[in-house]
Amino acid sequence: MLQPSSPSPPAYSPAQPGAAGLRVLLIDDGAHRVELIRQELTRQGCEVVGVIDSATLIHDCVLRLKPDVVIVDSESPTRDTVENLALLNSQMPRPVVVFSEDAADDPMRRALQAGVSAYVVAGLQPSRLAPVLQVAIARFEQDLALRQELNKAQAQLSGRKSIERAKGILMSEQGLDEDAAYKRLRRLAMDRGEPLAVVAERVIEAHQLLRPS
Repeated sequence: MLQPSSPSPPAYSPAQPGAAGLRVLLIDDGAHRVELIRQELTRQGCEVVGVIDSATLIHDCVLRLKPDVVIVDSESPTRDTVENLALLNSQMPRPVVVFSEDAADDPMRRALQAGVSAYVVAGLQPSRLAPVLQVAIARFEQDLALRQELNKAQAQLSGRKSIERAKGILMSEQGLDEDAAYKRLRRLAMDRGEPLAVVAERVIEAHQLLRPS
């Protein structure tokens, strides 16, 4: 089994339109229909890179096998399965499709909150597999784009806050006005070849080291 110090998690790359060529990881979560799914995926030109019977193996398998999509075949997703899917979504996000026989709201809601891209109830019909995968991938890529946009905005906001704080330190410690403090930061960034926000963090860290609160 791979250890946490293994290579960096594989980044998700957008899939091509249609199901053909997709690398799929199957998880048998109690419904025992994965053989039917595997046969249909193969017929559609997909590559089934692995079949596992425990959600606790998801992370190692995604890291090692690099699937484009994860399919969970379940009577009803267990709490353990949902928790592992949520962890996967936070660390190595992938489109996840759950086929379930449980139409209750609670397991469906938990699965969607865990990052599942499609939750399909009331039987597995091979003819529905391709369109379900396409919808799941499209929704996942939309959610991923929104997440990346949010992370970028948060990073920019954090950077601006660091710059303002670093300017305040320079103004207080070196008797500079705001414009001079900003120019000092910008000059340091240029000299070091580093982003302004990174230099600001260094100023803050140095100040905290010299003058701990």
